[in-house]
Parts: sequence; structure tokens; C-alpha cells
Amino acid sequence: MTDLTRTLQILDRLVAFPTVSRDSNLDLIDWVQDLLQNAGFEVTRIWSPDRTKAGLFAQTGPMVDGGICLSAHTDVVPIDGQIWTRPPFALTDEGTHVFGRGTTDMKGFLASALALAERAGATPLSSPLSLSISYDEEIGCVGIGQMMPELKQVIGKPRIVIVGEPTSMQVATGHKGKAALRVTCHGQAGHSALAPRFVNAIHVAADFVHEIVALQGKLALGPHDEAYSIPYSTVHIGEIHGGRALNIVPESTALDIEFRHLVGTPAHEIQREIEDIAKRVGGAYPSAPAIAVEMRNAYPGLNTDPSLPIVNWADEMAGANGLTKVPFGTEAGFFANLGIPTVVIGPGDMASDGHKPDEALSKAELSACDRMMDNILGALTSKP
Repeated sequence: MTDLTRTLQILDRLVAFPTVSRDSNLDLIDWVQDLLQNAGFEVTRIWSPDRTKAGLFAQTGPMVDGGICLSAHTDVVPIDGQIWTRPPFALTDEGTHVFGRGTTDMKGFLASALALAERAGATPLSSPLSLSISYDEEIGCVGIGQMMPELKQVIGKPRIVIVGEPTSMQVATGHKGKAALRVTCHGQAGHSALAPRFVNAIHVAADFVHEIVALQGKLALGPHDEAYSIPYSTVHIGEIHGGRALNIVPESTALDIEFRHLVGTPAHEIQREIEDIAKRVGGAYPSAPAIAVEMRNAYPGLNTDPSLPIVNWADEMAGANGLTKVPFGTEAGFFANLGIPTVVIGPGDMASDGHKPDEALSKAELSACDRMMDNILGALTSKP
């Protein structure tokens, strides 16, 4: 097994920062910025709009096109309501695995990347190494979207961006895009004893839900990509809020809805279908205000061509574990939309550990990630 001493030291420090998305990440960012600057990196801090959080872009080596960009996010999901048998914000080493919130998603990769940064800072490079470090990924890739106007001015043209989400060190070339909507169905308030005289917003919402179920059936018959366990685009209603009291006819009902779409099925097409459903259902209740559909958040999918030579190179760097696509979203689509070849590679398994209590990361996976980083360093020091 690769000597993990420095990577584990960094991971221990990263896990100790409780960077749940609802809270600031600035203590972690200060620490990481110091590490990178001490390693000789040129570091740009990119603030969130309210300046309670920040991301970083750091680069070392010759300021030329090419090189490798490693991408990671700093935030983690909450521990609320979960039963942990180990401290979530302290790294627990139990021999074959380390435990702590964010070990798999995705501070393990970030620790390995920062350990590489220290080695790279002491090594003459023939191509640049850069790191993009973000915030608020766990709430819908919000942070990278806010960072992108400034980030695209400094990122240059790397050969590839590697986003370090957990893939068991396989090269993921794709994932679906996602959009989150708030749908508000309107009715008329009134005394429940006279309920038939009024439009019940929950009844309007029920009609809307029925149509969304039909839309899911339509999507299931549409374009497929068999690389995904669910090979078609999906639509899902996650929350419904309506009514104030049993004896009042509800005048408003809100539904939080998401769809995850194949790259070949543009988001605007599914959104238009949902908006058409809203018009059709609302039209059946002419005495009530129209159903409102509001886009709350969205991020792009990823669909990197697996035949690109740089994808084969990435597979070699990662240990030739093969190609895959992942069911969860990442920040990769934002980089791909800049015209930069982008893949997802990282240690750990999202299904077994991501967002769960007693989140863990295998040391063997972390060692494999460190070996990839060594391979990348070798590639950055070789002459073109």
C-alpha cells in the first residue's frame, strides 16, 4: 500500500472542519489557501455573493495551456437525524478504513490532491497543475455556478479536468443533468362546510401530480442510455405543502419537483412539458389563479466522448479500472461546458458510504488515488 501518512494528516484536518453546506467554509478555505501558498501555488480566492463562503483556484508550474486541473468541493451533507457510532467531525482510523463525514464525499480526494500539490510545489513542472475548490456543491452545485464567471477567466485551457467524486477509481464519462422547480397550485379559501363552492388547491395539485406520473411514463419510453441503472430521464416530486387547517379550503399548495435528464434530452424540453401540464391542469379551474412554475436551481449533465485519447490517458493514470457513468450529479458539466474534456474519478463508493452515518473510506481506495496523483505528477514533469 502507498504510504498514506501525509494524505491522512491532511484528511484528518479537513474532516475536522464541519463544513456542512448551510454553514461557512471559510476556516477550511483559510487553511487550504495557506497550504497551497506555502507550496508555491498562485491562489485566487473566489467569494460567494454574500462573502460567507469562498472557493479557490490555485495553479503552479509554467503559465501555459495544457496541464491538469483537479476539482473538489469542500462542503458536506448534514448529520442531523443520523445515528453515528463514531465522531462525525474527527477522523477515526480503524486499520483498513477511515471514518468521518466527507471521507468519501469528497474530502478524501481533496486530501490526496493537496498532498500532490505539496509534492508538485517542490518539483519543476513542464506543464501546469491547477486545483479548483468549491463550496455548496451538495445543495445542487450552487457554488461552482456562482464561481464560474471568475473561474473561467483564470482556468486557462487544461488538457483535462478531473472531478474527484467517488467512483471507486473508475473513469466516469457521464451523468445526468438536474433541475429543481417549485410548482404552486392556487385555489380559493373558504369554510370547509361549503367546500364544493371553492377551488381546493390540494385537489388542483392532485390533478397535477397525476399528470406528472404520466409524464414519467412518457420519459421512460423516450431516449435511453444503458450505461445508467435508470437508463432514461426521470421526474420526481419530493415535497408537497398545502393547507392551513382542516376546516379551511386550501388556497395554495406548493410542490417541489426535480427532473434528471440525459444529456441527449435537453432540460428545456422537459421543463416545457411540465409547464404545459401546469397550463392544462390550471385551465380546468378557470376561477383560480394559474399554476406557477418557478425554476429554483439547475446544473448540467456530463457526456464526455469515451473514445477521446485523453479519456484513455485518464484511465491509465487511475490504474486502468475501466469506464463508467454515475447516477449522481457533479460539477463536471460546468467544466465541460467551457470546452474542456472532463471526467469524474475519485476514491470511495457513493452507494455504500455517500451521505450515510459512519461514512467511511477504504485506505486501499485512498492509496489508489495517491498512486493516480503520483502518475499525474510524473506526466506533468515529463517533457512534451
